[in-house]
Amino acid sequence: MQQIGKMLIGAGLLIAFLGCLLLLAGRFNLPFGNLPGDITYQKKNLTVFAPFGTMLLISVVITIIFNIFSRWKH
Repeated sequence: MQQIGKMLIGAGLLIAFLGCLLLLAGRFNLPFGNLPGDITYQKKNLTVFAPFGTMLLISVVITIIFNIFSRWKH
């Protein structure tokens, strides 16, 4: 039970940290959501937003971070 509690606390702290990063990105006008490859489709009462470019960038950054931590841990 203690392991699950520690994991939930860690996940909560990580989510809070990511939220703070997104707030800072908004203040500094970083182009998340407006990158090349992000698709927006608008019709009368429908808007579909698919941020493929942003998802790809975030995926690459997270992969690099996890690889650095993995090599550091071993």
